[in-house]
Parts: sequence; C-alpha cells; structure tokens
Amino acid sequence: MTRGSDLICIGAIAGSFGVRGEVRLKSFAAQPEDIAAYGPLVTQDGTQRFDVILTGQTRNGFTAQLSGVDTKEQADALRGVQVFVPRTVLPGLPDDEFYHADLVGLNVVDTGGAPLGVVQAVLNHGAADLLEISVPGTAETVLLPFTKAAVPTVDLAARRIVADPPDGLFVGGDVAGT
Repeated sequence: MTRGSDLICIGAIAGSFGVRGEVRLKSFAAQPEDIAAYGPLVTQDGTQRFDVILTGQTRNGFTAQLSGVDTKEQADALRGVQVFVPRTVLPGLPDDEFYHADLVGLNVVDTGGAPLGVVQAVLNHGAADLLEISVPGTAETVLLPFTKAAVPTVDLAARRIVADPPDGLFVGGDVAGT
C-alpha cells in the first residue's frame, strides 16, 4: 500500500454525468487528459481504487467511467472526492516547478529570515497559483502570489520558502488591514 505522503492529488470527482454511472472528473494534471494515463486512481485513504476511461469533455473537465461505478447514485456519492496517484508514476519536474503537495507545510520567511507563516494550501482560481499562508499568532491567512518575484526561493530540502511579498501584504506579523 502506498503511504499518504507518496500520493499526489491528480483530480476530483465533480458528480454524476447521466444515468449510467459516469462521473464528471476534474483533472489537475499539467496535460489534463493524462489523468487517465497514470494508472488507477485511488482515494486518499486508499479504500477505493478506480480504473478510468475518459468518455468525453465537459466545461470544466471530462466525463469518465470509473471501474465499480455503475449507477447514477454511486456516481453522486463520489461528488467532491479527490483522487490520487503514486508520486512514482508522475513525470519528474524541472527545478522551478513543484507539486502542490510538496509546498504545503513549508515554513515561509521573508528575505531577512523573519518568519511569515506556514503554507496551508496552494490555490489556483484560473490566473495563477496562490500560497495560502497561516500567520503566526492569529487565525488569519494571507494569499501570496506564487511568482518568482514574490517567492524567489523554494528549498524543499530545508522545508522553507523565502518570500519577498508585495508591500503591505504582511504588516508587523499581522495580516494587512486587520
């Protein structure tokens, strides 16, 4: 069995499509259609495993048949489920690219070494990736653009990101405007 940290989220099931058990499948792969080429998809806890056949395209992804999913009700029950593949089946990345899973949990410091927080999530709402950073001593988070200008250094070995945030984003250790 693959350990959770060895799994990379490659997509999510967005619900049913039709009445014969097909699902709407969002792909997080660099080449979206590759989601079906990496082998079986598994749930994060490893309790479910699906062979995938892409059957068409929808506005935000694909329609797909998953092994063991034969009815609309079974497909509906999977809505929102993230699907994963072992890291070993994914292609290697260039030095300046990262899997989102590798960034979550990294400490973030400014260019002077002062702590800014910890990466909680990597978000992408279409334009570019954003790092959601929890601010120490608060319940607040800050969204930092994941660009070379704002994040000049990612050191996975040291589990650290050096950030040069835009002026006013972090103010005295607090979130700007709070």
